[in-house]
Amino acid sequence: MDQKIADTNHTMQLKISQADIGYKNTLISEANAQLQSGEVCLLIGNNGVGKTTLIRSILHQIPLLRGTLTIGDKNIQQLSVKEIAEHIAVVFSKSVIPQNYTVNDLVSLGKYIHYPFYFELTEKDKKEVRETIEDLGLQQYHNTLLKNLSDGNLQKALIGRALIQNSPVIILDEPTTHLDEQNKIIILKTLRKLAREHRKLILFSSHDWRLAKEFADKIWYIKDRMLHAGIVEDVLIQHHELTDPSLFHVNEYFKPPRIIAPPLQKEMLYSLLQKNSTADLSLLSFEFTDYRWKISINESNYQYESFEEILSFIKKLH
Repeated sequence: MDQKIADTNHTMQLKISQADIGYKNTLISEANAQLQSGEVCLLIGNNGVGKTTLIRSILHQIPLLRGTLTIGDKNIQQLSVKEIAEHIAVVFSKSVIPQNYTVNDLVSLGKYIHYPFYFELTEKDKKEVRETIEDLGLQQYHNTLLKNLSDGNLQKALIGRALIQNSPVIILDEPTTHLDEQNKIIILKTLRKLAREHRKLILFSSHDWRLAKEFADKIWYIKDRMLHAGIVEDVLIQHHELTDPSLFHVNEYFKPPRIIAPPLQKEMLYSLLQKNSTADLSLLSFEFTDYRWKISINESNYQYESFEEILSFIKKLH
């Protein structure tokens, strides 16, 4: 992808200053954050807190309620739609897929921002498209219809379209949704390589934050209408719930017990209980010692070695 290194000689910066973000009502208050070329940033937070709204604000599809947002040295409000597209390539998880397009057709669409509506790719453009498809490991699917691709390869093709724009900033909304773990890792490694080798500034949202944090330099964490931004490790250590499996609650009726255990065992138990119980477990206490789970409830004590035994015990409580 040598031709894509046109942006490497200067640093691109994305900066949010004292911004209130939302539609009519504020979802995120007094946000301050910044990213530089070569950085990968993970955007996380529960559903409905404003992740997609923040992305759309960066794209100036939703105006800020207050504050400023700059890309490079330009206020986003000063940029035209075409200029924003030249600065930022975006991949939305709910992208409309033209079913009769091939991988080559989709990736080639990234050149659209540089031409009038009806255009023909130059030989240089075609070479760039071929190289991008190869870099993403999609060369065998070059002429495959999008409707015949796996979810993972389709996501890589959408990223290819974004790369072909040659924009210094790439924003992806939930790029790993519905992918298996192998394809998630491929996508995240691809993003990190783009940041490192081609000095792209990459912001992506994800619910797979435990996996994603291994590939990110920065985290933007939306919680309680605030944007907590910084180095991954700094943000994690300041917010203990980010190392607790209760962050993304999938069972609204679940009332967890007290759990004393190493992080891995705690997470596995929490996952098991949340998936399998709607009972109020807050009166229970679980402690993992000597490779056994000790369970206390109403002055009664039980011991189990396996999660299967615990599951049987929990089902009896219903």
